[in-house]
Amino acid sequence: MTGKMIIPKGYKQSEVGVIPEEWEVKRLGELASLKNGYAFKSDTYTPLGNFKVITIANVQDGYMTTNECNSIACVPKDLQNHQRLQISDILISMTGNVGRVCRVTENFCLLNQRVGKLIPTTVDGSTLFMLLRQPSFIKAMTGVAKGGAQPNLSVSDISNHLFCIPKTKSEQSAIAEALSDADALIESLEQLIAKKRRIKQGAMQELLTGKKRLSGFSEKWDIQTFGDLFSFSGGYSASRDQLSSNGYCYLHYGDIHGASKPFVDTATDYQEIPKLDIPLNRVSRDSLLDDGDVVFVDASEDDAGTSKHIVVVNKNKVPFISGLHTIIAKSKTNELAHEYRRYCFQAASIQKQFLHYAAGTKVTGISKKNIVKILLKFPELNEQIAIAEVLSDIDVEIAALETKFAKARQIKQGMMQELLTGRIRLV
Repeated sequence: MTGKMIIPKGYKQSEVGVIPEEWEVKRLGELASLKNGYAFKSDTYTPLGNFKVITIANVQDGYMTTNECNSIACVPKDLQNHQRLQISDILISMTGNVGRVCRVTENFCLLNQRVGKLIPTTVDGSTLFMLLRQPSFIKAMTGVAKGGAQPNLSVSDISNHLFCIPKTKSEQSAIAEALSDADALIESLEQLIAKKRRIKQGAMQELLTGKKRLSGFSEKWDIQTFGDLFSFSGGYSASRDQLSSNGYCYLHYGDIHGASKPFVDTATDYQEIPKLDIPLNRVSRDSLLDDGDVVFVDASEDDAGTSKHIVVVNKNKVPFISGLHTIIAKSKTNELAHEYRRYCFQAASIQKQFLHYAAGTKVTGISKKNIVKILLKFPELNEQIAIAEVLSDIDVEIAALETKFAKARQIKQGMMQELLTGRIRLV
């Protein structure tokens, strides 16, 4: 026998679940009207145009980006007036990654096809935006979208979605203000992280080239080729599908491209490292990674990834297999400190040399034949260690901020879940 659900005092059952008695359920179409974009012709785009054309690619989760945005110059006055966007307008992606919502942050933007503009009618813009930012909304839009590889939302798909909402403007405003404060904290942390990363980049370009010397160091720097410093070998070929949580640690080249730090430590990262379950005697000794080895990728889909690499920390000699599309650099000498290796290959001069020797069109990469030609300028060991300590301290600051940022986002998600369902009331 199924027990009857007990509804708390002051709450009621609705189409979207249990909500406060003072709240109501509304279709999105009752809260806002939806306007479609215009199909601007690509042959009218020009780099010197007065207006940016906002496409679905510019609608990210919560914010608008105009990076690599097409622009247009000659726009008829009536079309310009009809499709021109204002700062704080709310946009929604109707094709591809459907249901993403953002607010317009720039002037001189025009609305392109398959991007919708939601115009508040019975609620204010801040209240509408907070409702649309709920994870449940994106999930619902993904569920109702039609099509295969390129899902599409219709106007009715969007307009018929149900929201629960307070009847009073005062409660709507209180919720919007609380969530806006949470957004402001998240944005400030994001900006601070970006600032610290720029500081690190600047410090690396000065310290790793000798343009700026740390106090107490004045010795001349050495220049050697990678071939003088390292011997090179390839990895053991295995696909991502062969990897699991069982077997020996395996370094997939995709994990180098996606790494958030310049090293992998078999002691602290062991659980996160994918495993390959094969007899170890099938793997060449040259493909096994030792402490201090540097692993470069030999394939990338963009120029920025051509010089991607990671330094191995493996003090306990854990069997660690380097994978497909990797080039392993094993030291011939002791001239490079292990800590310094985490940073020295990120210098702009090294990245330029990788690009110079890279080959390919859709996928670029460097070969073992060419990687030995790359030149590295470096100081003596004590200065290397001092430089690495400075850069490591910045990394620690960035990591702490990233932890705060992730926690702030989690808190905001929890706030949305509680406040936008009425489980917690502010008035």
